[in-house]
Amino acid sequence: MQEGRKRIHLLDELRGFAIICMIVHHTLLDIGDMFSANWATDAFNALCAVQPVFWAVFIIISGVCSRLSRNTVKRGVIVLALAGVITLVTAVIMPRLGFEGYGIWFGILHCLGSCMVITGLLMPLIKRIDYRVGAVISAVLFAFTYGIDGSHRSLLFGLIKLPSALYKSNAFSPLGFYNYSFESADYFPILPWIFVFLFGAFIGQLALDEALPKQFYVKHSRLLSFVGKNSLWVYMAHQPVIYGVLWVVLEIIVKAYT
Repeated sequence: MQEGRKRIHLLDELRGFAIICMIVHHTLLDIGDMFSANWATDAFNALCAVQPVFWAVFIIISGVCSRLSRNTVKRGVIVLALAGVITLVTAVIMPRLGFEGYGIWFGILHCLGSCMVITGLLMPLIKRIDYRVGAVISAVLFAFTYGIDGSHRSLLFGLIKLPSALYKSNAFSPLGFYNYSFESADYFPILPWIFVFLFGAFIGQLALDEALPKQFYVKHSRLLSFVGKNSLWVYMAHQPVIYGVLWVVLEIIVKAYT
């Protein structure tokens, strides 16, 4: 954040809550895979229905924060570099250690980093547009492009089908165009999520003007606030920690008594 601004604690807390939801979701998937636990897999699948909601909250808040950042493009480059580390670990190193199917080619950090760079470059234009108009346009464009990815291949929530020629190659998978050979354990294409990020960037004008309700500036939960402030590093660390703990449980405790 820019120096001298009031901390918007509620944004930290909402982001922390979204990250914790993600950790719980990923933990259920890992338990289901490593222990062949059907109950964990069923719980993971059930939560997939609400997963877009807490990720939308996370992306909107990131968009808001881009309006408060001193250098959004620089932040985006850093996030993209860390996303590259995740791809290296999950798609190259982990398979050599016997962990297959966890490769992340364009996950949430890839998407966020790309959105930060794009938004940072567009910021002079964004500042010239009335934030209410920009927010409405972003929401409309999100609704219009939702479903553009290779699993749905449509626009406007399935009402407009896209030509199959767009999905013959995986070269444009970061944009949402891919064929059925593409696999990524975590996948967030730039389209349509860039418009959710831009929605946050536009309504971030309220945060920039310190015009949010007073409760936004009051800390309600130290835990959620801490996780939200350190969300990038929590995200980077959570999967290695989960794998490590579950591996210890599997190798040392479970196998010792079977």
